[in-house]
Amino acid sequence: MSSERVYLIGYPSDMGGASAECWHTLQLWRRFGLDIACVPTWGDPPPCWRARVERIGAPTITATPDTVDKIPGIQGAVIVSFCNSHFLQNAWRFRDLQCRIVWVGCMNWLFDQEKQHYKLRGPFDAYVFQSQYQQAVLGPQLEKYGVRPEQMHLVRAAFMTEEWPFQPRTHKKGEPLVVGRISRPAPDKFHPQTWRIYERIPHPVRARIMAWGPDVERKLGPPPPWAECLPAKVESAQQFMGKLHVMMQVNGEAIENWPRSGLEAMASGVAIVAPRKGGWCEMIRHGVTGFLADTEDEMAYYAAKMAYEDGYRQFVIREARRRLEEELAPPEMIWGRWKQVFQSVGVSE
Repeated sequence: MSSERVYLIGYPSDMGGASAECWHTLQLWRRFGLDIACVPTWGDPPPCWRARVERIGAPTITATPDTVDKIPGIQGAVIVSFCNSHFLQNAWRFRDLQCRIVWVGCMNWLFDQEKQHYKLRGPFDAYVFQSQYQQAVLGPQLEKYGVRPEQMHLVRAAFMTEEWPFQPRTHKKGEPLVVGRISRPAPDKFHPQTWRIYERIPHPVRARIMAWGPDVERKLGPPPPWAECLPAKVESAQQFMGKLHVMMQVNGEAIENWPRSGLEAMASGVAIVAPRKGGWCEMIRHGVTGFLADTEDEMAYYAAKMAYEDGYRQFVIREARRRLEEELAPPEMIWGRWKQVFQSVGVSE
């Protein structure tokens, strides 16, 4: 890339798919030589994260909403932000500085602050979608605010597989199948009948869920004796995945865009059983790298299949890891898409 500096408005962290994607994308950009500086929103980031970010050659510049104009080189610069409500509240400040804005919204809806900004100031300069599903849902809505098709880019989420060792859990005949799920502790991420769905698996099971919280318990009810429910960040995502045989990510009202937990399961060696909805349909090859189910009974059936047919489970998880590395997130492919995004807003070779 050119020597022009790009600014990331926001910062990676341990919580949430967008924050994890931000970290992996930051590593990808640096691997391919992009000059990138990070501006946390707002104030000093945790020292552990600052050290990780600066170790890969991305300086951190602290600011407040009132001092963004003091950031060296920010006038007219290209900025990128990942699904960041703090950025949206202050997007007008960057517009006043004539910044070229790349917005990576990781949800399947437009934020109210986002729509209000478009009404007052017009759309951003480029948009990144992680799935065809997300683009199909949001594209028509964005067009109503003046976003042109050439401003919309499909870029799969960066995923640095070296951070995720392939560590499938063994399963011996007759022992319980460990099924579970990981997400933010947001009630709309959870199906109200989660316990009943797990109970329908015709094989002894143990369940593990992270992250758990009071709002989720009010929706699902107290955990049964065979379920272990963990608050957020009690374990790293790698540790959590390493204790599962099968991930059953049964959502409630929320439909997944490009579920980060799916990429993590594929990397770790955890078989996926997911609803045939949203981005799951693009991520999983049914019967080869995981399973897509139309009903709760189908979900239970595929989970049991992984318990009774361990050779098949081993095939599925190895094919999933291979597809992750070769088709879904090879760094060269993801970087090629990002280059097109940056070129579209004036960053040249």
